[in-house]
Amino acid sequence: MNILGIGNAIVDVICKVDENFITQNGLTKSTMKLIFDENEFKKLLSNLKIEKTVSGGSVANSIVGLSQLGNKVGFIGKVNDDDLGEKYEHGLKKENVEYFYNKKKEELPTGTCLILITPDSERTMCTFLGTAGKINENDVDVEAIKNSKITLLEGYLWDEGDPKKAFDKAIQNSNKVAMSLSDLFCVERHKPHFLDLVKNKLDITFANEQEITSLINAKNFNEVVSFSKEIGKIVVITRGETGATAINGAEIVECGIQKNLKIVDLTGAGDLFAAGFLHGYVNKLSLKESLEKGTEMSSKVIQQIGARL
Repeated sequence: MNILGIGNAIVDVICKVDENFITQNGLTKSTMKLIFDENEFKKLLSNLKIEKTVSGGSVANSIVGLSQLGNKVGFIGKVNDDDLGEKYEHGLKKENVEYFYNKKKEELPTGTCLILITPDSERTMCTFLGTAGKINENDVDVEAIKNSKITLLEGYLWDEGDPKKAFDKAIQNSNKVAMSLSDLFCVERHKPHFLDLVKNKLDITFANEQEITSLINAKNFNEVVSFSKEIGKIVVITRGETGATAINGAEIVECGIQKNLKIVDLTGAGDLFAAGFLHGYVNKLSLKESLEKGTEMSSKVIQQIGARL
C-alpha cells in the first residue's frame, strides 16, 4: 500500500450562512471550534438548511484524493455502528479506500463537522468529535502501518488523551510519517508537542503560513525558510495568494496559484493539496512537480462545494 491515513472519521454537514450567523453564535471565522456538548451542536444545526452531507475528516479527504489519483490507500478512523457510521464506511469503500476498522456499538455517536460557508467562500467549522475523538492504540492496525510506505496523520488527532497513544503507536511503526498541522488553534494548543514532532519525528510536514509561523514564533517568512532548511526534513507550506513553497534541506521550490478560478468553497483545499503533493512524492516526481500537483488538486476542489472531488 502506498499511503495509510489515520485521522478523525467525521461526517461533514455543509450549510451556507450569512456573516451574522457567525457573529451571533460567537464563532471565529475561518477556524475550527470543538463542541463537546451534543445538544449545543444539535441546537446550532436546528436553524440551518443542509446543502450536502459527505464523509469527511481532513486525512480521510486527502486519502480519497490519493485514491482518485490511482494510488493504493487505506484509512483508520473510529465510527459508531449507527446510521452516520454506515454512511461513512460506505463513502470510503465507494472511493476504493481500504478501511482498517471494524465498527461496533459505542457510547458516543459518529463524529460530525458542521461546515458553515459564508458568501466570501470562507468556511468556519464546528466539530462534535463524538466517538472519532476516542480513537485509541487498540484501534491502530500495526500490520497495515508496516505495509504502507507512508503514514499520514493530522494535528487534530492530538485534541484528546487516548488519541495521542494511537498517534505514538502509529509513528513508532511507520516507515515514513507525514502530518498536517491542521489548524492555527490546534498549533497554539499543542505547540511544544508539535515542534518536537516536526523537528524529530515527521518526514513531511504540511502547514499553512499562519500555522508554521506560530509554531516557531517566526517574525517573517525568511525565518520559516531558515528553520525548515536546518531540520533537513520536507516542509510544505501553502501561502494563500502567494502560492506554495516546499523546502527539503537546501532545496527550495515555489509554485504560484492558478488564476481565474471560480472559487465556491475553500473546504478541503489543504487536504487535496496534501493529496496532490503526496501523489507526486510516492510516484517519485520532483519536489517542484509534487508541489504543482498539490496546487492543481486544491484548485479543483475550491471550485465546488465540499472537500471531495
